[in-house]
Amino acid sequence: MKAVIMCGGRGTRMGDLAKEIPKGLIEIGGKSILEHQVELLKKYGIVDIWMTVGHLKEPIMDYFGNGEKFGVKIQYYEEEEPLGTTGGVKKIAKELDSDFLILYGDVLVHMDLGKLIAFHKNHDADATLVVHPNDHPQDSDLVEMDFSCKITAFHSKKEIEGKFFHNMVNAGLYVLKSPVVDELPDKGDFGTDFFPAVVDKMKLFGYNTAEYLKDMGTPSRLEEVNKAFVSGKVKRCGKEHKRKAIFVDRDGTINKEVKLLHKLEDMELLPGAAEAIRKLNLTEYLVIMISNQPVVARGLVSMEGLDEIHKKMEWLLGKEGAKLDGMYFCPHHFEKGFPEENKFYKYTCLCRKPGTLMIETAVKDFNIELEGSWMIGDFAGDVLCGQNAGVKTAVIDGTRSIDTTHDGTKVKADLVVESLKVAIDTILQQCLKDDKDL
Repeated sequence: MKAVIMCGGRGTRMGDLAKEIPKGLIEIGGKSILEHQVELLKKYGIVDIWMTVGHLKEPIMDYFGNGEKFGVKIQYYEEEEPLGTTGGVKKIAKELDSDFLILYGDVLVHMDLGKLIAFHKNHDADATLVVHPNDHPQDSDLVEMDFSCKITAFHSKKEIEGKFFHNMVNAGLYVLKSPVVDELPDKGDFGTDFFPAVVDKMKLFGYNTAEYLKDMGTPSRLEEVNKAFVSGKVKRCGKEHKRKAIFVDRDGTINKEVKLLHKLEDMELLPGAAEAIRKLNLTEYLVIMISNQPVVARGLVSMEGLDEIHKKMEWLLGKEGAKLDGMYFCPHHFEKGFPEENKFYKYTCLCRKPGTLMIETAVKDFNIELEGSWMIGDFAGDVLCGQNAGVKTAVIDGTRSIDTTHDGTKVKADLVVESLKVAIDTILQQCLKDDKDL
């Protein structure tokens, strides 16, 4: 597999920092961001690299040469005029005769490229875009995917006011089949021009990851990325390292409790819930929703309708600068006999809490370390689920929650608190007391 690194931008957002050196040679932790990228590619056996260069190209070409001293082969396409992100790749189309990676030269990346490539091949994708949630979806271009991770639409930040969308953005790393290059415009942008234009005729998939991909294209972002690298956070976010998680119930924990919530207008965040999640987002904890949603099995709402409810929840969290790293829900229910029920989902499953399949799936997807992780909810089933999975538990307002589960099992949580905010504050205070770097 080959790779193309696009490093021909002028770096205008960097101000004086990029006046004399290209932004790709700006150092992160004492090493240029382009060198970090070359080393990552080499680690996964990708040693045939093209760089598209333009503004201040000579320092890049002088530093990397033919790539021999880095153990790779580097070739260059020199843009005589700015061609956007698609143009330079289009110019070397004949060189890209197999699936290939595209990286932006101002994004620090630390991720498992092997898993990304395997995902791309397993889905027989024309293009796979790395995506992830962010904490400001209202001013971001968003990527919409179905339950199979197939991308179904792109939403420009100029067009999304007053609507609800999942919080998922393009992270700036792609895997493409070689024939896709023939469809690229001679001048344009992958994210805003090309992918939206072909979403209905090509198989585009989104690869959601909590690994580290961060644009360092402004002075403030450069400072943030450099701090994350020096502290070791960048590496700790990689899938080769286990991460702790806070698993969070939905109804009565994130949003206001409404019996069998199935109407979009009933989705309303609890006071302080977004603030609590935002506080977790500033740590290295993953925040994962784990929720029973029997309203699907009961026929009160379709899977698509439930998805709209979750879009609103993510949107409301994003308005307050908070994000969920993952969402898992169980649509099943074991009780039968409701007149409107959806029989397809009417069976006893392993995912419905207090079953642990949702947590087990999240552990596999995110490489989560259960020791030191927590389950927070407002019902006995949440507590028992956490205990069954081997994590600590916190229950909100113990009046009903620490009584019994549906099968009569007695449970007792590690913490009984008034709200998600109090639970998070207590957990983080304990971490500080234990001198843990979160």
